[in-house]
Amino acid sequence: MTPSGILESALYVDDLDAAEAFYAEVMGLRQIAKVDGRHVFFACGEGVLLIFDAEQTIHPPKPDAKLPVPPHGTTGPGHLCFRATEAEIADWTVRLEVHGVAIEADFEWPQGGRSIYFRDPAGNSLEIANPKIWGL
Repeated sequence: MTPSGILESALYVDDLDAAEAFYAEVMGLRQIAKVDGRHVFFACGEGVLLIFDAEQTIHPPKPDAKLPVPPHGTTGPGHLCFRATEAEIADWTVRLEVHGVAIEADFEWPQGGRSIYFRDPAGNSLEIANPKIWGL
């Protein structure tokens, strides 16, 4: 038995407002949930991108919590890769430039597929890549 896919991925930030603006305005993701000062969640394809204030996810839930989600998370920059076609990656390079987001790397992988790398306001490493980079 194996999982059928990844439902959610999480990134951790130190400025939730800046992250919320970046993922909504620059990345064009649709916000689906928010708790001020703690997290903001976005729909992304068939999955969900969870953006947490790193300081808030280290605290255990209150004993009477309705949703007793255990503490989880990390501090420091993480990495996330978004899926795109070659044509979409070309469009993303233009969109990122329009929004003043620097592209750190742009290259073709030896096995096929292209990746572009850039950072969100918290310093998380983001990538947009063609699934060919993994033979998918």
